[in-house]
Amino acid sequence: MKKKLLSLLAAGALVLSMTACGADAQPAAGTGSQEAQQTSAGTGAAGGKVTGTLKMGVIGPLTGGAAIYGNAVANGAKIAVDELNAKGTGLTIELNAQDDEHDAEKSVNAYNNLKDWDVQVITGTTTSTPCITVAGEAYADRVFMLTPSASSPDVLAGNDNVFQLCFSDPNQGSASAQYIADHAMATKVAVIYNNSDAYSTGIYNTFKTRAAELGLELVSEQAFPSDDTTDFTVQLKDAQDKGAELLFLPIYYTPASLILKQASDMGYAPTFFGVDGMDGILTLEGFDTSLAEGVILLTPFSADATDDLTKNFVSSYQSNYGDTPNQFAADAYDCVYAIYAALQYYAEKNGDLDVTGLSYTDLCEKLIGVFTDGGFSADGVTGTGMVWNAAGEVNKAPKAMVIQNGAYVGL
Repeated sequence: MKKKLLSLLAAGALVLSMTACGADAQPAAGTGSQEAQQTSAGTGAAGGKVTGTLKMGVIGPLTGGAAIYGNAVANGAKIAVDELNAKGTGLTIELNAQDDEHDAEKSVNAYNNLKDWDVQVITGTTTSTPCITVAGEAYADRVFMLTPSASSPDVLAGNDNVFQLCFSDPNQGSASAQYIADHAMATKVAVIYNNSDAYSTGIYNTFKTRAAELGLELVSEQAFPSDDTTDFTVQLKDAQDKGAELLFLPIYYTPASLILKQASDMGYAPTFFGVDGMDGILTLEGFDTSLAEGVILLTPFSADATDDLTKNFVSSYQSNYGDTPNQFAADAYDCVYAIYAALQYYAEKNGDLDVTGLSYTDLCEKLIGVFTDGGFSADGVTGTGMVWNAAGEVNKAPKAMVIQNGAYVGL
């Protein structure tokens, strides 16, 4: 089954969802268990059940500069696996998390380690550039991947076995421009992005296009060459000299933390607006969180939400890891439940499904069929009624958050 090259769901739908009703991204309080919600969509006449042992892999940076993301993904996935295994549903999930250090070559090594382990399905990879490479390998092998956070469109391009639970980069870029314009946040906007990173460049390109359509003036568009860049004074000085009132940062939290510090040192205080890659900046070791005061970013998850699913997830995460989960942990948690829900959906329509020893090729085709079935949807802590199109993109509502007093607060 080949993916359609064009998305069936326009990014504009996400923008409208965000600006009109951001709270829709969270399930209502008191709506029942995670398992019940995730399996609520579509019960077929067969009424079967999924049983056996499923071998699930996770790939992400567990060490190195992007480790906050990879560990959050691994931790969120483990909580979901432990919950499902404790429910006694008949399905047992074994989880194997592999470190790729946010490096494409090492990510392929991690993928091969999982294949040697007889993996059947993969939650990952975590970051976009490694995921693009691994997705090609998994496509050739026919291994199903549901990535919580690799948002580049290139992750999906030509790979009918790869799906995203996170927003795609084009949707983040256009949604950010729309939000800035709708709320008249600035008349002059600057951008600093990483031109060596698929994630950052993809968001920047769609932001620029949408900003032009909305009449936003981009007075400064400055790139930096790598994740290892530490000096941003040239980029910041250009934005400051050109009077930018808002600085858009489609980048990860590590360079963002340096930009916030250097902007403060030079007395430059525009409105800072980021995307989901900045989630994690508040827990970055050695970072003065007061520098992030007033930073705005788009994310599908708020740890402060009051619905039962979010409260239970946050409580479990804090108990197990002594920290508040970020959006990456939440997306990984939802990935596990979405895969479980898809397997149960398949069994309900086709009869009992024992996954023990089922080849990853057979499982891949089954899961592709479910995720592209118009009757399947999944609920979780990052969205209700999540559905996927034939290109592998998810449709759920983004939310705008602002950092106040060292915490995320919904806008």
